[in-house]
Amino acid sequence: MKDKRTYTHLKEHGEDMSHENESKVDPKEDRGPGDLSLLVELHKKEIWDWKQKESEWVKTENLLSGTKKIIDEMGAKIIQQVAVIKALEHDNEVYKKEIEKLLAE
Repeated sequence: MKDKRTYTHLKEHGEDMSHENESKVDPKEDRGPGDLSLLVELHKKEIWDWKQKESEWVKTENLLSGTKKIIDEMGAKIIQQVAVIKALEHDNEVYKKEIEKLLAE
């Protein structure tokens, strides 16, 4: 019978082989659905999930309000620029008429 702890390759010589005989236990949930500590953990997880969702909602709302503010400011500037353009067009017409009057003399 072959011993488990023998080295089959040269590079294994430096490795620790003591872990081969250890069994791996996957811990399962031994608490039932009525266990209070399990319910507390589940509710804490659910509360955390809702807080994350609320955080996303607040972030989205802040982004939306900031965007609305920028749009309002840009709209006001556009209205102001339209008024300036109309005033300049009026001035151009006035100056054009004065130039034509001066050239006609």
